Amino acid sequence: MTGRDVLDALAAICLLLGAVLAVSGALGIVRFPDVLSKLHAATKPQVLGLMLMLAAVGLRIPSWGTISTLVLIAAFQVLTLPVAAHMIGRAAYRTRQLKPERLYRDELAEVVERASDDQAS
Repeated sequence: MTGRDVLDALAAICLLLGAVLAVSGALGIVRFPDVLSKLHAATKPQVLGLMLMLAAVGLRIPSWGTISTLVLIAAFQVLTLPVAAHMIGRAAYRTRQLKPERLYRDELAEVVERASDDQAS
């Protein structure tokens, strides 16, 4: 078994694990009951699954051009996905799409109420 065979096996394992995480995230988006749970399913396993797939491509095609592109893709995902999830969660909260009985503690309620009172006056 050569070093290339070992890298190919590692790439295959990374691809399979990444695919499993991506599918589990997609199932979570479909099956979870509320917006916040769906946001968790949309962000956590999807990013880790993508990172594993990018690692697999990097192991399979180890060139500077490929690795630099993969690092940029990973960086943009890590930087933009939390912001997008925050904005979706904020929009869901402000449009009352959340189920209040599923929240452990709602620290944002009085802040939003105070802000809406300030805008009204």
